[in-house]
Amino acid sequence: MTDPASTDPAIEAHGLRKSYGDKTVLDGVDLTVPRGTVFALLGPNGAGKTTAVQILSTLVAADGGRARVAGHDLAADPQAVRAAIGVTGQFSAVDGLITGEENMLLMADLHHLSRPEGRRVAAELLERFDLTEAAGKPAATYSGGMKRRLDIAMTLVGDPRIIFLDEPTTGLDPRSRHTMWQIIRDLVAGGVTVFLTTQYLEEADQLADRIAVLDGGRIAAQGTADELKRLVPGGHVRLRFTDPAAYRSATAALDEVTRDDEALALRLPSDGSQRALRSLLDRLDAVGVEAAELTVHTPDLDDVFFALTGDTTVPGRPDHPKESAR
Repeated sequence: MTDPASTDPAIEAHGLRKSYGDKTVLDGVDLTVPRGTVFALLGPNGAGKTTAVQILSTLVAADGGRARVAGHDLAADPQAVRAAIGVTGQFSAVDGLITGEENMLLMADLHHLSRPEGRRVAAELLERFDLTEAAGKPAATYSGGMKRRLDIAMTLVGDPRIIFLDEPTTGLDPRSRHTMWQIIRDLVAGGVTVFLTTQYLEEADQLADRIAVLDGGRIAAQGTADELKRLVPGGHVRLRFTDPAAYRSATAALDEVTRDDEALALRLPSDGSQRALRSLLDRLDAVGVEAAELTVHTPDLDDVFFALTGDTTVPGRPDHPKESAR
Protein backbone atom coordinates (compact mmCIF):
# COMPACT_ATOMS: atom_id res chain seq x y z
CA MET A 1 0.00 0.00 0.00
CA THR A 2 1.37 3.44 -0.96
CA ASP A 3 2.13 5.85 1.86
CA PRO A 4 -0.10 8.91 1.26
CA ALA A 5 2.74 11.14 2.40
CA SER A 6 4.89 9.88 -0.47
CA THR A 7 2.53 11.52 -2.96
CA ASP A 8 2.50 14.89 -1.15
CA PRO A 9 4.56 17.70 -2.69
CA ALA A 10 8.17 17.82 -1.56
CA ILE A 11 7.75 21.54 -0.90
CA GLU A 12 4.55 23.53 -0.53
CA ALA A 13 4.48 27.20 0.42
CA HIS A 14 1.61 29.64 0.70
CA GLY A 15 1.85 33.39 1.18
CA LEU A 16 5.49 33.52 2.30
CA ARG A 17 6.49 37.01 3.39
CA LYS A 18 9.79 38.48 4.51
CA SER A 19 10.96 42.03 5.08
CA TYR A 20 14.19 43.57 6.26
CA GLY A 21 13.41 46.95 7.74
CA ASP A 22 11.20 48.79 5.26
CA LYS A 23 12.29 46.60 2.34
CA THR A 24 9.88 43.81 1.43
CA VAL A 25 11.89 40.90 0.00
CA LEU A 26 9.12 38.30 -0.35
CA ASP A 27 5.54 39.47 -0.75
CA GLY A 28 3.15 36.52 -0.62
CA VAL A 29 5.02 33.77 -2.45
CA ASP A 30 3.19 30.53 -3.34
CA LEU A 31 5.19 27.49 -4.52
CA THR A 32 4.52 23.79 -5.06
CA VAL A 33 7.36 21.40 -5.87
CA PRO A 34 6.45 17.77 -6.73
CA ARG A 35 8.68 15.03 -5.37
CA GLY A 36 11.49 13.73 -7.55
CA THR A 37 11.63 16.80 -9.80
CA VAL A 38 13.85 19.80 -10.46
CA PHE A 39 12.22 23.12 -9.62
CA ALA A 40 14.03 26.26 -10.78
CA LEU A 41 13.51 29.69 -9.27
CA LEU A 42 14.53 32.44 -11.68
CA GLY A 43 14.72 36.15 -11.14
CA PRO A 44 16.94 39.22 -11.41
CA ASN A 45 19.40 40.13 -8.68
CA GLY A 46 17.57 41.18 -5.52
CA ALA A 47 14.36 39.40 -6.51
CA GLY A 48 14.36 37.32 -3.30
CA LYS A 49 15.60 33.95 -4.57
CA THR A 50 18.19 33.36 -1.86
CA THR A 51 15.77 34.55 0.83
CA ALA A 52 13.22 31.98 -0.37
CA VAL A 53 15.85 29.24 -0.08
CA GLN A 54 16.89 30.44 3.37
CA ILE A 55 13.31 30.34 4.62
CA LEU A 56 12.46 26.94 3.14
CA SER A 57 15.69 25.46 4.52
CA THR A 58 14.98 26.85 8.04
CA LEU A 59 17.95 29.22 8.00
CA VAL A 60 15.71 32.29 8.26
CA ALA A 61 12.22 32.64 9.73
CA ALA A 62 9.43 33.97 7.53
CA ASP A 63 7.42 36.97 8.68
CA GLY A 64 4.21 35.44 7.37
CA GLY A 65 2.73 32.58 5.42
CA ARG A 66 3.16 28.85 5.92
CA ALA A 67 5.11 26.04 4.31
CA ARG A 68 5.59 22.29 4.44
CA VAL A 69 8.89 20.71 3.44
CA ALA A 70 9.25 16.92 3.19
CA GLY A 71 5.82 16.65 4.78
CA HIS A 72 6.79 18.65 7.88
CA ASP A 73 5.47 22.04 8.92
CA LEU A 74 8.29 24.54 8.59
CA ALA A 75 7.39 26.53 11.69
CA ALA A 76 6.16 23.72 13.95
CA ASP A 77 8.84 21.11 13.23
CA PRO A 78 11.99 22.71 11.78
CA GLN A 79 14.21 19.91 13.13
CA ALA A 80 12.35 17.33 11.05
CA VAL A 81 12.75 19.56 7.99
CA ARG A 82 16.50 19.89 8.60
CA ALA A 83 16.84 16.12 8.87
CA ALA A 84 15.29 15.66 5.42
CA ILE A 85 17.11 18.34 3.43
CA GLY A 86 20.55 19.34 2.22
CA VAL A 87 21.65 22.84 1.29
CA THR A 88 24.43 24.00 -1.03
CA GLY A 89 24.63 27.77 -0.88
CA GLN A 90 26.05 30.33 -3.28
CA PHE A 91 29.33 30.31 -1.41
CA SER A 92 31.22 27.08 -0.91
CA ALA A 93 31.16 25.45 2.52
CA VAL A 94 34.41 23.64 1.70
CA ASP A 95 37.28 24.24 4.14
CA GLY A 96 40.30 24.82 1.93
CA LEU A 97 42.81 24.19 4.72
CA ILE A 98 41.96 20.50 5.01
CA THR A 99 41.75 17.71 2.44
CA GLY A 100 38.67 16.71 0.50
CA GLU A 101 38.42 13.50 2.53
CA GLU A 102 38.71 15.42 5.80
CA ASN A 103 35.91 17.75 4.67
CA MET A 104 33.74 14.69 4.03
CA LEU A 105 34.58 13.07 7.38
CA LEU A 106 33.80 16.34 9.16
CA MET A 107 30.31 16.28 7.60
CA ALA A 108 29.94 12.63 8.65
CA ASP A 109 30.74 13.62 12.25
CA LEU A 110 28.16 16.41 12.09
CA HIS A 111 25.59 13.83 11.00
CA HIS A 112 26.60 11.59 13.93
CA LEU A 113 27.72 8.73 11.73
CA SER A 114 30.00 6.16 13.31
CA ARG A 115 33.65 6.34 12.25
CA PRO A 116 33.47 3.22 10.00
CA GLU A 117 30.14 4.35 8.48
CA GLY A 118 31.49 7.85 7.94
CA ARG A 119 34.56 6.55 6.14
CA ARG A 120 32.40 4.29 3.96
CA VAL A 121 29.99 7.06 3.00
CA ALA A 122 32.85 9.51 2.36
CA ALA A 123 34.67 7.03 0.13
CA GLU A 124 31.52 6.23 -1.87
CA LEU A 125 30.67 9.89 -2.45
CA LEU A 126 34.24 10.86 -3.33
CA GLU A 127 34.23 8.10 -5.94
CA ARG A 128 30.78 9.07 -7.20
CA PHE A 129 31.92 12.65 -7.77
CA ASP A 130 35.26 11.64 -9.32
CA LEU A 131 37.28 13.06 -6.42
CA THR A 132 39.03 9.93 -5.16
CA GLU A 133 42.45 10.85 -6.61
CA ALA A 134 42.26 14.35 -5.11
CA ALA A 135 40.83 13.21 -1.77
CA GLY A 136 44.18 13.49 0.06
CA LYS A 137 44.98 16.98 -1.27
CA PRO A 138 44.05 20.27 0.45
CA ALA A 139 40.74 21.51 -0.93
CA ALA A 140 42.34 24.91 -1.56
CA THR A 141 44.20 23.29 -4.48
CA TYR A 142 40.96 22.17 -6.17
CA SER A 143 39.56 23.84 -9.28
CA GLY A 144 36.24 25.66 -9.06
CA GLY A 145 34.39 22.69 -10.53
CA MET A 146 36.05 20.26 -8.12
CA LYS A 147 35.18 22.45 -5.12
CA ARG A 148 31.56 22.60 -6.27
CA ARG A 149 31.43 18.82 -6.66
CA LEU A 150 32.93 18.39 -3.20
CA ASP A 151 30.40 20.88 -1.84
CA ILE A 152 27.49 18.81 -3.19
CA ALA A 153 29.11 15.55 -2.04
CA MET A 154 29.28 17.01 1.47
CA THR A 155 25.59 17.93 1.22
CA LEU A 156 24.75 14.31 0.36
CA VAL A 157 26.45 12.78 3.42
CA GLY A 158 23.16 12.88 5.32
CA ASP A 159 21.26 11.24 2.42
CA PRO A 160 18.76 14.13 2.01
CA ARG A 161 15.67 13.60 -0.13
CA ILE A 162 15.37 17.32 -0.89
CA ILE A 163 18.36 19.43 -1.90
CA PHE A 164 18.46 23.22 -2.20
CA LEU A 165 21.07 24.39 -4.71
CA ASP A 166 21.50 28.16 -4.64
CA GLU A 167 23.20 29.14 -7.92
CA PRO A 168 25.34 25.98 -7.97
CA THR A 169 27.13 26.69 -11.26
CA THR A 170 27.88 30.40 -10.88
CA GLY A 171 31.49 31.06 -11.85
CA LEU A 172 32.08 27.62 -13.38
CA ASP A 173 33.47 27.14 -16.87
CA PRO A 174 31.12 25.55 -19.46
CA ARG A 175 32.60 22.05 -19.06
CA SER A 176 32.23 22.11 -15.28
CA ARG A 177 28.72 23.52 -15.63
CA HIS A 178 27.68 20.63 -17.88
CA THR A 179 29.23 18.17 -15.41
CA MET A 180 27.14 19.74 -12.65
CA TRP A 181 24.01 19.45 -14.79
CA GLN A 182 24.61 15.72 -15.16
CA ILE A 183 25.10 15.38 -11.40
CA ILE A 184 21.74 17.09 -10.83
CA ARG A 185 20.02 14.82 -13.37
CA ASP A 186 21.50 11.76 -11.67
CA LEU A 187 20.29 12.94 -8.26
CA VAL A 188 16.74 13.34 -9.55
CA ALA A 189 16.89 9.96 -11.28
CA GLY A 190 17.63 8.54 -7.83
CA GLY A 191 14.47 10.08 -6.41
CA VAL A 192 15.91 13.29 -4.95
CA THR A 193 13.99 16.56 -5.29
CA VAL A 194 16.14 19.54 -6.33
CA PHE A 195 15.16 23.15 -5.64
CA LEU A 196 17.45 25.23 -7.82
CA THR A 197 18.05 28.95 -8.06
CA THR A 198 20.05 30.07 -11.05
CA GLN A 199 21.19 33.09 -13.00
CA TYR A 200 21.48 31.00 -16.17
CA LEU A 201 18.30 30.75 -18.25
CA GLU A 202 19.74 27.89 -20.30
CA GLU A 203 20.31 25.98 -17.05
CA ALA A 204 16.66 26.24 -16.06
CA ASP A 205 15.58 25.29 -19.58
CA GLN A 206 17.87 22.23 -19.57
CA LEU A 207 17.14 20.94 -16.08
CA ALA A 208 13.87 22.10 -14.63
CA ASP A 209 10.57 20.25 -14.71
CA ARG A 210 8.92 23.44 -13.49
CA ILE A 211 10.13 27.03 -13.35
CA ALA A 212 8.94 30.01 -11.31
CA VAL A 213 9.94 33.57 -12.16
CA LEU A 214 10.34 35.75 -9.07
CA ASP A 215 10.30 39.51 -9.48
CA GLY A 216 9.94 42.17 -6.83
CA GLY A 217 9.24 39.57 -4.16
CA ARG A 218 6.32 38.03 -6.04
CA ILE A 219 5.90 35.10 -8.40
CA ALA A 220 5.36 36.62 -11.83
CA ALA A 221 4.60 33.25 -13.44
CA GLN A 222 5.31 29.56 -13.03
CA GLY A 223 4.95 26.42 -15.12
CA THR A 224 6.99 24.24 -17.43
CA ALA A 225 9.52 25.94 -19.71
CA ASP A 226 7.16 25.45 -22.66
CA GLU A 227 4.20 26.87 -20.75
CA LEU A 228 6.19 29.97 -19.80
CA LYS A 229 7.38 30.47 -23.37
CA ARG A 230 3.76 30.56 -24.54
CA LEU A 231 3.01 33.47 -22.22
CA VAL A 232 4.93 35.96 -24.32
CA PRO A 233 4.30 37.06 -27.92
CA GLY A 234 6.55 36.05 -30.79
CA GLY A 235 5.62 32.41 -31.29
CA HIS A 236 4.90 31.39 -34.85
CA VAL A 237 4.65 28.52 -37.28
CA ARG A 238 6.59 28.49 -40.55
CA LEU A 239 5.21 26.52 -43.49
CA ARG A 240 7.43 25.83 -46.50
CA PHE A 241 6.10 24.52 -49.82
CA THR A 242 7.75 23.02 -52.90
CA ASP A 243 4.65 23.36 -55.11
CA PRO A 244 3.84 26.99 -56.07
CA ALA A 245 0.16 26.12 -56.52
CA ALA A 246 -0.03 24.65 -53.01
CA TYR A 247 1.72 27.77 -51.70
CA ARG A 248 -0.88 30.03 -53.34
CA SER A 249 -3.78 27.90 -52.07
CA ALA A 250 -2.43 27.95 -48.51
CA THR A 251 -1.91 31.72 -48.67
CA ALA A 252 -5.55 32.20 -49.69
CA ALA A 253 -6.85 29.81 -47.02
CA LEU A 254 -4.94 31.12 -44.01
CA ASP A 255 -5.29 34.36 -42.08
CA GLU A 256 -2.56 36.65 -40.72
CA VAL A 257 0.18 35.16 -42.86
CA THR A 258 3.52 36.75 -43.67
CA ARG A 259 4.63 35.68 -47.16
CA ASP A 260 8.07 34.83 -48.47
CA ASP A 261 7.38 34.30 -52.17
CA GLU A 262 10.98 33.49 -53.02
CA ALA A 263 11.22 30.69 -50.44
CA LEU A 264 7.57 29.63 -50.90
CA ALA A 265 7.16 29.99 -47.13
CA LEU A 266 4.42 31.35 -44.89
CA ARG A 267 4.72 32.54 -41.31
CA LEU A 268 1.67 32.57 -38.98
CA PRO A 269 1.39 33.71 -35.35
CA SER A 270 0.92 30.69 -33.05
CA ASP A 271 1.50 29.66 -29.46
CA GLY A 272 2.74 26.28 -30.70
CA SER A 273 0.12 24.35 -28.74
CA GLN A 274 -1.29 21.06 -29.98
CA ARG A 275 -4.72 22.64 -30.39
CA ALA A 276 -3.37 25.50 -32.52
CA LEU A 277 -1.38 23.13 -34.74
CA ARG A 278 -4.36 20.82 -35.20
CA SER A 279 -6.51 23.78 -36.24
CA LEU A 280 -3.87 24.89 -38.75
CA LEU A 281 -3.53 21.42 -40.26
CA ASP A 282 -7.32 21.07 -40.48
CA ARG A 283 -7.50 24.29 -42.50
CA LEU A 284 -4.82 23.02 -44.88
CA ASP A 285 -6.59 19.66 -45.23
CA ALA A 286 -9.84 21.45 -46.02
CA VAL A 287 -8.28 22.95 -49.17
CA GLY A 288 -6.28 19.82 -50.00
CA VAL A 289 -2.88 21.34 -49.34
CA GLU A 290 0.12 19.72 -47.69
CA ALA A 291 3.22 21.66 -46.62
CA ALA A 292 6.63 20.20 -47.37
CA GLU A 293 7.91 21.43 -44.02
CA LEU A 294 6.31 22.74 -40.81
CA THR A 295 8.45 24.39 -38.13
CA VAL A 296 7.24 25.67 -34.76
CA HIS A 297 9.10 28.62 -33.27
CA THR A 298 8.42 29.60 -29.66
CA PRO A 299 9.97 32.41 -27.61
CA ASP A 300 12.88 31.30 -25.43
CA LEU A 301 13.36 31.91 -21.71
CA ASP A 302 15.26 35.11 -22.49
CA ASP A 303 12.04 36.53 -23.93
CA VAL A 304 10.08 35.28 -20.92
CA PHE A 305 12.57 36.88 -18.55
CA PHE A 306 12.36 40.22 -20.37
CA ALA A 307 8.57 40.19 -20.48
CA LEU A 308 7.98 39.17 -16.87
CA THR A 309 10.71 41.09 -15.04
CA GLY A 310 11.35 44.12 -17.23
CA ASP A 311 15.09 43.43 -16.86
CA THR A 312 17.03 44.69 -19.88
CA THR A 313 19.89 42.19 -19.62
CA VAL A 314 19.92 38.41 -19.77
CA PRO A 315 21.42 36.44 -16.87
CA GLY A 316 24.15 34.12 -18.05
CA ARG A 317 25.27 36.42 -20.87
CA PRO A 318 28.43 38.55 -20.78
CA ASP A 319 26.42 41.81 -20.82
CA HIS A 320 24.68 40.90 -17.56
CA PRO A 321 26.05 42.97 -14.64
CA LYS A 322 26.66 39.93 -12.50
CA GLU A 323 28.61 38.27 -15.29
CA SER A 324 30.77 41.21 -16.30
CA ALA A 325 31.73 41.87 -12.68
CA ARG A 326 33.51 38.54 -12.42
